[in-house]
Amino acid sequence: MAASIGLGLAALGRPGYINLGHDEDLPAGRAIEDLRERTHELLEQAWQAGVRYFDAARSYGLAEVFLGEWLTPERREQLTIGSKWGYTYVADWRHDAETHEVKDHSLATFERQWPETLKALGGPPDFYLVHSLTEDSPALDDPKLLDRLRQLADDGVRVGLSTSGPRQAETLRKALKLNGPFTAVQSTWNVLETSAGAALAEAHDAGWFVAVKEAVANGRLTAKAGETPFNEFARQHGITPDALAIGAAVAQPWADVVLSGATTAEQLESNLDAVTPPGPLVEFTQQPDEYWTERSALPWI
Repeated sequence: MAASIGLGLAALGRPGYINLGHDEDLPAGRAIEDLRERTHELLEQAWQAGVRYFDAARSYGLAEVFLGEWLTPERREQLTIGSKWGYTYVADWRHDAETHEVKDHSLATFERQWPETLKALGGPPDFYLVHSLTEDSPALDDPKLLDRLRQLADDGVRVGLSTSGPRQAETLRKALKLNGPFTAVQSTWNVLETSAGAALAEAHDAGWFVAVKEAVANGRLTAKAGETPFNEFARQHGITPDALAIGAAVAQPWADVVLSGATTAEQLESNLDAVTPPGPLVEFTQQPDEYWTERSALPWI
């Protein structure tokens, strides 16, 4: 069964993000009310198009709040909602802040952020992930934190982790070896960065829920990237680059949901028109270190 497409709110819930052309996509003022209105518009558009998975995080500015405001009891019954903890938004609603988010995967951060998530969403999410774990994160070796997460899982919330960086596969495999509490993962996988694929297949085979983030590589697999070999390939086949990139992720047999990170109605419409690739796309794959070095150089705009 092909993966479904969900909507992630990383670029909608705060005024600054690393997507190419992000500053051009948002209302000029980028005030809280501007982004609240834009987020609600895209949530409604996605809902009407049949999207039933929405993704947020504590560090996505006011993303959880905007989502919670839009929810109704009828909608909530039909939706799957994922959120993440472990990063704190500190940019004070400035797109040019020196620091936008601070990582802390401690038990104390979880105990602070879990009630914040409950308040913002009006209840528990279906999935609650440790945000952007790397292989050196202390979270996977913290028995008190893992016990607390097991309690959350026992209460009916699917506990998981999201991964980031060139060694995503190692991080995921370390989590897979634990005796719980994790049963879900959200990882970066796209045409340029495929290195986590085998580990994600292992997680899927173990019964984990697998979500794909950054399927368009923060805009590097969209028209905003200009004349690139991938974009030329898409043009030759009569496909928009983003639809091809998301289609490649949807086609992975281990994926359950692929997140669109759209910030405009046009982007969301194009993302939802995902197209299965006409053939292998291995010629576009980068080495993980190269990919993540380029990603880390993207400016917050």
